[in-house]
Amino acid sequence: MRKVEKIFPFIKWKNMITRASLQSDIIAGFIGAVIVLPQGVAFATIAGLPPEYGLYSAIVPAIVAALWGSSRHLVSGPTTAISLVVFASISPLASVGTAEYVKLALTLTFMVGLIQLVMGWMKVGKLLNFISHTVVVGFTAGASILIMSSQIKNFFGISVPQGSSFYETIRIFLSELGAINHFVMLVGLATLASGIIVKKFWPKFPYMIPAMLVGSLVGLFMNNHFGFEITGIKTVGALPATLPPFSMPDFDFSVLKKIASPALAITMLALTEAIAISRAVAMRSGQRIDGNQEVIGQGMSNLIGSFFSAYPASGSFNRSGLNYESGAKTPMASIFAAVFLGIIILFVASLAKFLPIAVMAGILFLVAWGLIDFHHIRHIARSSKGEIGLLLVTFLSTLFLELEFAIFVGVFLSVTLYLRRTSKPLVMCLAPDPAHPNRKFTASCSLPKCLQLAIIRIDGAIFFGSVDNIEHELRNLKKQYPGQKNLLIVFSGVSSIDLAGIDMLIGQMKIYRDKGGDLYISNVNKPVYEKLRKYGLVDALGENNIFNSKPDAIKYIVEKLDAGKCKECPHKIFYECDGKIR
Repeated sequence: MRKVEKIFPFIKWKNMITRASLQSDIIAGFIGAVIVLPQGVAFATIAGLPPEYGLYSAIVPAIVAALWGSSRHLVSGPTTAISLVVFASISPLASVGTAEYVKLALTLTFMVGLIQLVMGWMKVGKLLNFISHTVVVGFTAGASILIMSSQIKNFFGISVPQGSSFYETIRIFLSELGAINHFVMLVGLATLASGIIVKKFWPKFPYMIPAMLVGSLVGLFMNNHFGFEITGIKTVGALPATLPPFSMPDFDFSVLKKIASPALAITMLALTEAIAISRAVAMRSGQRIDGNQEVIGQGMSNLIGSFFSAYPASGSFNRSGLNYESGAKTPMASIFAAVFLGIIILFVASLAKFLPIAVMAGILFLVAWGLIDFHHIRHIARSSKGEIGLLLVTFLSTLFLELEFAIFVGVFLSVTLYLRRTSKPLVMCLAPDPAHPNRKFTASCSLPKCLQLAIIRIDGAIFFGSVDNIEHELRNLKKQYPGQKNLLIVFSGVSSIDLAGIDMLIGQMKIYRDKGGDLYISNVNKPVYEKLRKYGLVDALGENNIFNSKPDAIKYIVEKLDAGKCKECPHKIFYECDGKIR
């Protein structure tokens, strides 16, 4: 059964489908289909493709990603960042909007899907788990502000050049306050107000539907009463009534070679976007995300989508957030959204001319605000300075840098903090407490120490990143207690060790043996012991210097200590000291 679930992961959530969940998913799917209409057209324009290709990219990829992905709420399709990269990558190779340009875009989709699928099979997706919780919170907050800023022009009816940055958008808005279209703003405010009221007094009811209806009716009334020439209330407009046609990527080697580099760049961008977004929504829903399965789902969606006129797709932040906020329960919501979009394109595409763009802006304002996790932001603000810095850097990078670069900055900082923490394992000096009835070993600097034997415990991994810090602690120990020619390392807290760690221990062994003492270890778990044997430490140290327990080790080591120096010791540190002193 597990093998079948690996091939067809949607089997895992089929039991979640009930009459109630289907009802919620249908509503969420319908709202998602309506929202993606203007977005798909806009994204295709950004990518340099005919408008319908933005809609095609929101149908087949969304269905495939829902079936083979891990997230219950992630909605795949065209995104702003990927659309921009597609345009930048292909426009130097072909004239924008031509058949050749479209062919290259579809081939690019195929290559992106193939690379993602291979990465999924190689389990590379697990590396994306290094995206920390704090990075996700910061990215979510920044992206939410970006979503709202991108809708300012549609909400207030002002002119903002396509592709303007957050800073430029705010600057233009403040300079154009006198040019605000009050008719358009009224439609947006009606949508916003009705959504807030429904959400406040009827929280279980999907607020997007009444908000959309109220805003559309207000826009329709004003257009009919004053005329479009006066109101300037733009609508989505009629769309071509065609489903995604079958397409064939170009498999010519010279073409594949040309787009190999942008394909790899888009692959990394798409995966970091998808994983970051799925984890951001999962934090709200309480779901556990399988990063590697998500990579496979994204790969399948692009690979299959390339044969159905889709350009590269990834997880959409605003549509995924909208999907969750609309009450979606299972990935069926994404499938319903794709189906509804197909139906809308075929039968009701002409009705889009009655849907004001300002209504979409008002709804996206509500969605974006709801995605900001104020609870976790307050919690992080009360935690460490490092986490606060990570949150702020990710947040500000999202606002003022390219979106994909902001994600990479967050990932890089997450890995840096992780390495910083793991590179400093806890190294504790142990000594028996004479006040304890059983002389329990305690990590205390004030307790008397043996003049010839140092005992330490290492908690953490001994690897290339931590050996320098461990050696630093050992050097301090030797300076403080120069007469301790023997060292016992308790391995009960050592989780793993690599070749660099083994080399460090062999080096320490030589140092102590040159001083006339030796190195001993105890309490080694089986996986770590196998590494010690594999990398040669067991042979170098000798089986006699490796013990199952600390008492066994001390009993053996005390017998080898210098009896003369033991008599000089004012303390009987160990039980075994009595026999040694006599």
